[in-house]
Amino acid sequence: MKKITLDKQLKEKVPGYCLAIMSFDTEVTPTQESLKQEMEQLEKEMMEQLTLETLLKQPRIAAARAGYKALGKDPSRYRLSTEALLRRLIKGNGLYFVNNAVDIGNVLSARTQRSVAVLDEDKIQGDILIRIGQDEPYEGIGRGNINIENIPVYCDEVGPFGTPTSDTPRTRITEETKTILLFITSFNGTDGLLQDVELAKDLFSRFGQMTNFSLEIVE
Repeated sequence: MKKITLDKQLKEKVPGYCLAIMSFDTEVTPTQESLKQEMEQLEKEMMEQLTLETLLKQPRIAAARAGYKALGKDPSRYRLSTEALLRRLIKGNGLYFVNNAVDIGNVLSARTQRSVAVLDEDKIQGDILIRIGQDEPYEGIGRGNINIENIPVYCDEVGPFGTPTSDTPRTRITEETKTILLFITSFNGTDGLLQDVELAKDLFSRFGQMTNFSLEIVE
């Protein structure tokens, strides 16, 4: 596990901000049929259980949006990845099949209602600092340039590689990925975070052959 530091200014503005960060080895494969069935079941459940209106009232979604507002960011314009994902499911648009690791991350994010980053740990250089974003260049996966000023960003020696809104192509998962660094981000404290970790372990054990697992709670 890499050394991970949470910037004091971010914690002062959003006291409930914390993360579960997991490192483990896995095998990245095309999405298997059993995982596709898991995703299809998830889509059905989300359409039945949520609407666009009730989504905003979910405690974890509401806390994350409040956290963005506390940092000075409009959460409706710069949506957190979990809210964007759930909105997609509620509308019946379904999920893309990318690979088992990315798809597990989407299932985990939807079920926990927290932003999840699934990263190639070997592409992260040096220690990690989680801080408030500045006016700096940032490319989101499939989204082009994104304004990351005033939102949490995950940085290594090269620069920002992830946010609760979108990760970067530099650390994305490929078929060559051997070790994953997985972030589960909470804006309302550690309550329920260890249960989310157990869900992550279950999903990656069933669909990703997880080994050499380690965990750190950063708060």
